[in-house]
Amino acid sequence: MIISASYRTDVPAFYGEWFLNRLKAGRVSWRNPYGGGLHHLELTPESVDGFVFWSRNPTPFQFALEQVAARGWPFVMQVTITGYPRALETSVPVPEKVIDTLKSIRAAYGPRCLVWRYDPVFLSDLTPPAFHRDQVARLADLLSGVVDEAVLSFAQIYAKTRRNSDRAAVRHGFGWRDPEAPEKRALLTELSAILGARGLKASLCSQPDLLTPGLIPARCVDAERLADQAGHPIAARMKGNRKGCLCAESRDIGRYDTCPHGCVYCYAVNTASLAKQRHQAHDPLAEAL
Repeated sequence: MIISASYRTDVPAFYGEWFLNRLKAGRVSWRNPYGGGLHHLELTPESVDGFVFWSRNPTPFQFALEQVAARGWPFVMQVTITGYPRALETSVPVPEKVIDTLKSIRAAYGPRCLVWRYDPVFLSDLTPPAFHRDQVARLADLLSGVVDEAVLSFAQIYAKTRRNSDRAAVRHGFGWRDPEAPEKRALLTELSAILGARGLKASLCSQPDLLTPGLIPARCVDAERLADQAGHPIAARMKGNRKGCLCAESRDIGRYDTCPHGCVYCYAVNTASLAKQRHQAHDPLAEAL
């Protein structure tokens, strides 16, 4: 089984001590977010094929990566770097700091261990299309030789996303919008061309209706990439978690409403205050996050 840690929260940024305690204990539990109770998994070579980590700030997690590698497990890290204004991302490190960490991780664990996510693309007065074109070009130049793939997607506007974005817009005095599909496709075509010109594979996460020439469907939990890291095949069936998702089957051990990064467009947080409260109340010795 592949372990995902986690698209529900930023384990590497905020819960590295808890994760390392789970490795030492050889067991982890997670709560079904839809009321299905508590599930358990042994963290043994027989039970776990590898890890996919998701983060906006992997710097505090480097000690945990050393432990994962020392136990012989392959890993891949999906790292989101957008560099949006603070009104949209209140507590995210600046891209240059994160990229310095990625260079160290790549040097230690090889060229296939990292994937850059410019995700989600969020259109606002602060981040119009021209911002995204310039930002993708700038970040792609900084990430040259560090990553080989960039994942794109447009923001999914759930009810909580709309509510949090509206509140931020009033607080900071900007407007935002969710454009129609033709405008999204046009911008994605431009962004994928920018990435391709810099030697990066451009992929699109779980939005098949927006695929355009130059974009391929993303496989964020990618058994083939993990196998490249492991040096041997990893058998995993495809089992996406929503329409258009091509991810391999995995178990996600995170929990919603626990990431205090403060990104207004985040699908995993109902309110920033709840996420902060849960983070502050977190017990690093607990079996489940």
